[in-house]
Amino acid sequence: MPRNIFAHRASRSSPAAASLPGFEPLDRAHAAALEMLDQFDRLLARLQSHGTDDLARQHAMSIIGFFDGPGRQHHADEESLVFPQLLASGDEQLVAHVHRLQEDHAWLEQDWRELGPQLEAIAGGYNWYDLDMLRVALPLFTALYREHIELEETQVYPAAKRRRAVELEAIASRAME
Repeated sequence: MPRNIFAHRASRSSPAAASLPGFEPLDRAHAAALEMLDQFDRLLARLQSHGTDDLARQHAMSIIGFFDGPGRQHHADEESLVFPQLLASGDEQLVAHVHRLQEDHAWLEQDWRELGPQLEAIAGGYNWYDLDMLRVALPLFTALYREHIELEETQVYPAAKRRRAVELEAIASRAME
């Protein structure tokens, strides 16, 4: 079992910032990720009650489609578009949060590389997946992912959005001069 799915941290909270142009795709990706995490719960329940039937296969295909595509791209976008400015901010707590998120990205990717083949087996209608492993790993993976999104939405995104709003105000002021 990969160690990252056991490496969860306590939840954090603070008010989230409003939406800001340029952040909508990132916000939508979080909504989609949360839906896929719920889909994991439905998949696990389905496997336990019906095995690898058509509905389980559909759930697995949807999950694979997200985590192999938009989910992975979302993390790459954060790494290139959101994190660099925050790492250069000089705000020690914010920098620590970003480092935590970068570490999470690596752990989530590693976990996905272990979970992905299990889901591919289910999507393909095969029965060689390890249900016991999934019973342990899926809830832990989803918990880490939810904590990760919570940190982004309550700490990191609001800071990035505030910084972006200041940049946009400065651009608008210069344009009016």
